[in-house]
Amino acid sequence: MPEREHYLTVKAAAEYLGVCPNTLRNWDRDGEVPVHPHLRNGYRLFLKSDLEAVLAEIQRSGKHPTGWERPKRKPR
Repeated sequence: MPEREHYLTVKAAAEYLGVCPNTLRNWDRDGEVPVHPHLRNGYRLFLKSDLEAVLAEIQRSGKHPTGWERPKRKPR
């Protein structure tokens, strides 16, 4: 089992991915992101390696797991 420092809370994981915590909770509910419940309190914990895989997929496809696409920047 990975060490404690390899896990992130909802808030920290959301910051890591650049989304709001509720988006991450929705992705958990929809099975888009693997979750590891805390053994004592049941809080959601996310493995940093799982989040890195999600980031890699977002960068590869240009889409978030929900299908949201980053808006195109308008030329100045």
